[in-house]
Amino acid sequence: MSGHRGFAESNRVQNRLHHLIPGGAHTYARGSDQYPEFMAPVLKEGRGARVWDVDGNCYVEYGMGLRSVTLGHAYGPVVEAAAEAARAGHNFSRPTLLEAEVAEKFLEIVPTADMVKFAKNGSDATTAGVRLARAVTGREMVAVCRQPFFSVDDWFIGSTPMNSGIPKDVASLTERFDYNDLASLEEVFDRNPGGVACVVLEAATGTAEPNPGFLEGVRALCDDNGALLLFDEIITGFRWAAAGAQSVYGVTPDLSSWGKALGNGFPISALAGRREYMEYGGLRTDRERTFLLSTTHGPETTSLAAAGAVMDAYRNGGPVARMERVGSLLAAGFNSAADEFGLAGHLEVIGRPSCEVFVTRDADCAASQSFRTLFLQEMIGRGVLGQSFVVSAAHTDDDIAHTIEASRRAMVVYRAAIDRGSAEPFLSGRSVAPALRRHAHPRREP
Repeated sequence: MSGHRGFAESNRVQNRLHHLIPGGAHTYARGSDQYPEFMAPVLKEGRGARVWDVDGNCYVEYGMGLRSVTLGHAYGPVVEAAAEAARAGHNFSRPTLLEAEVAEKFLEIVPTADMVKFAKNGSDATTAGVRLARAVTGREMVAVCRQPFFSVDDWFIGSTPMNSGIPKDVASLTERFDYNDLASLEEVFDRNPGGVACVVLEAATGTAEPNPGFLEGVRALCDDNGALLLFDEIITGFRWAAAGAQSVYGVTPDLSSWGKALGNGFPISALAGRREYMEYGGLRTDRERTFLLSTTHGPETTSLAAAGAVMDAYRNGGPVARMERVGSLLAAGFNSAADEFGLAGHLEVIGRPSCEVFVTRDADCAASQSFRTLFLQEMIGRGVLGQSFVVSAAHTDDDIAHTIEASRRAMVVYRAAIDRGSAEPFLSGRSVAPALRRHAHPRREP
């Protein structure tokens, strides 16, 4: 380990967090078990692409709020818009003009949708879309792609390993299919004739692009079988393009859920879609109404104002192009260094430039949690923090240069571990563990 940084205060506060909050964090992906033991920095502030922890350590950060921050921490125009809104009042008993203005901005940027409703979490929006699809079709089954995460709600969590507490009859109403595999989706439809309400998927992920014809095929299968198509744009929206992955690949869903970068870290999400479906949750319908979204904080003014400022930045500033440029620079420099150290088969950066991840493999070129831990350990010790290499438009060339230099130094240790055939002798504590797992072991806290 580099040994350049101390974590005494972070470790003290982390113990305090575990005493007060189940898991010690409000998101499983932010848990201390996702970082090398005794090296999970507790953060205090951030500006641009840099963050500082409670021990005073400074880091170039990646992942950026679980991909929610694309413009940089404390981005001036967003902070100022939110502060101005707060001074006029946060929440009221009737809608505000701001709700109409931000909805109009959103629908201008996402012209494939006719209506939008705001909430706070991506899970809220995606689950509302599933509920709406069930109401529209009169069906119950959901076909969901085998991709990492869609919602904290029962319909999805019941299909994961961490499904304790989910009724089996609820879990049985979700079936999985494989990305880029139309046959696996056809099989879901065949097993449930006339029973599938909607198909839920991300049009793309950071490491998986749609094969030619795949998304078009999904759209056709939905049309042929009377199911609605719901694109999860929680990550891809404002990171692939302001108008989301649907604008990049030219396939229009019936419904789409948005979040993360929509508020540059402020809590806001959205369900958008075709008017004929969205009105099921409104007052311009003679049908039985659907309880779509009804949240106290959905129209809260600071997050709406932040989202409006984010959309202004995308209209005028080209943040996606900046993310793609620095992401490409990082991948090229990192992978060149890995090749130089003879680690090309063991350590590499892959994925869309605006949404990259690093892959860690052992001496046999198999994915390895212990080698991932070793790489994280060495990078954190050298001032780079992140479970991925997901960039923001605030990352500078100097940030990328610092990261590549830190990576080169980490590769010296990684190379030694590969030569030894094990990362364990080089680790300062236990390895990281999957965020969604059935038991706290192997990172149970005392």
